[in-house]
Amino acid sequence: MRPAAEMKDFRRDLVSLLPKLRRFAMTLTRNAADADDLVQEACERAIARSHLWNGEGRLESWIYAMTRNLWVDEVRKRKVRGGGGLIDILEQDELNIEAAAEKAVYANQVQKMILSMPEGLASVFLLVNVEGHSYRETAAILGIPIGTVMSRLSTARLRLAAMLSENTERRA
Repeated sequence: MRPAAEMKDFRRDLVSLLPKLRRFAMTLTRNAADADDLVQEACERAIARSHLWNGEGRLESWIYAMTRNLWVDEVRKRKVRGGGGLIDILEQDELNIEAAAEKAVYANQVQKMILSMPEGLASVFLLVNVEGHSYRETAAILGIPIGTVMSRLSTARLRLAAMLSENTERRA
């Protein structure tokens, strides 16, 4: 059993990760409601299993891996049940992003572009380029080889660059 002070620190650290965890969940689920449910379930599981956290590495990586595993399980359940009622992220209302109005619009457009990529590309891009994880950490979080991380990241960057270029040409 963890001492009360350590548990308090663990919960504080977990709360500080919520915005990042939600962004990661959005790359997996493509749906705000499912992302919120996934984050809640991941937090509940992390707290319930906090005794398993050994304090080595980044807490963030441990929780991201847990979140990914929960989502994989959920996808399997949905396949069995058939359907699932997923809504495309591009049909969602604009996501809340704290920034100045013009930057918020641009950031929202970029986020939609990232989320329009296939799940594997969006998750790798978010973890490496937005959240600052190393390739090795990203590979561990997603349970894929480091070479796959590099390949997906390269593909994601090229796709995003093409989408940004296309978007810029349309505005001109």
